[in-house]
Amino acid sequence: MKEVQMGKENAYKEAGVDIEAGAELVERIKPHVKQTMRAGVMSDLGGFGALFDVKKAGYDDPVLVSATDGVGTKLKIAIESGCHDTIGIDLVAMCVNDIIVQGAEPLFFLDYFATGKLENDVAENVIKGIAEGCRQAGCALIGGETAEMPGVYVQGDYDLAGFSVGAAARDQIVTGERIAEGDVILGLASSGPHSNGYSLIRKLIETTQGHDYDSVAPFQSGESMGNVFLTPTRIYVKPLLKALQEKDDEGQPLIKGMAHITGGGLTENIPRVLPDDLMAVLDASSWPLLPVFKWLGAAGDLSKEDMALTFNCGIGMAVICAAEDAGGIKKILEAEGETVYEIGAVAPRQDDAIRIENMDSSWKN
Repeated sequence: MKEVQMGKENAYKEAGVDIEAGAELVERIKPHVKQTMRAGVMSDLGGFGALFDVKKAGYDDPVLVSATDGVGTKLKIAIESGCHDTIGIDLVAMCVNDIIVQGAEPLFFLDYFATGKLENDVAENVIKGIAEGCRQAGCALIGGETAEMPGVYVQGDYDLAGFSVGAAARDQIVTGERIAEGDVILGLASSGPHSNGYSLIRKLIETTQGHDYDSVAPFQSGESMGNVFLTPTRIYVKPLLKALQEKDDEGQPLIKGMAHITGGGLTENIPRVLPDDLMAVLDASSWPLLPVFKWLGAAGDLSKEDMALTFNCGIGMAVICAAEDAGGIKKILEAEGETVYEIGAVAPRQDDAIRIENMDSSWKN
């Protein structure tokens, strides 16, 4: 039997995994993580598991809501541009925006950062962005995993995944079941493509003559293509929590349903919250199509239907309420910094679950 030599120092490091660098990273990110602490957190960073007291967060009879997501190939733009400080905001946004649509408050967040070789400056910037996203959402970054995996990722590449848990009072969950014919659909403006459609976006940038991530965006003066397409996903949590405080005579939130506009665009996401016998009728002329989407449509020669299926087209979150409540909810959201449009209404279901009118006349490239 061949004898195994156990005494060599730094064998793991020579194999590609630097434990000391990982320990250093934990110390470097602690100040960023500390800024996200909130009521309910029971443990410090670095333990085997993170503890959270839901009762101390203000919930006596909560239902927990969980979400997990990534940022897709938007990561490649961050990596190739060398700009790593905002992609973490996207990671948080993709999870917490999914949680708020249930009427739940995001409580805590965990991240997974995997790379071939740990570069602490890069990793710290990424996690700094994650902490900023958590701060915007009001949730605590209570743990995570940094995995150094040589041979799995090529030099310079990394991957991200996020996981969040929120809570809602049992009788305050927003399910969409109260949505009725005649209800109004409000659209909250997006900051751009958010984190969806990026495989197509990257292809269009790479194949459009004269453009790369360093070139000036033809649709946004003074900004590079890289900066424009790394604009972080908007986090809608705090404004929506404020609006959810408005209740009807039975103590139910005036907001009856919400849809986070992610993969599948407007076409697939809004119908997800509607009862089976109802449909959404949107008016594309009721909100502006951002210049970035006009450029994408022209560069890719995309049909209006493809646009609505691939991108959020300027609407990052849809909120559904009774017509008589729409003005008040809109006012609250605008006071919290959101740009809000009345984009459509709920109607009896026909062949499709959604119809978007006036796309051809309003979404000209």
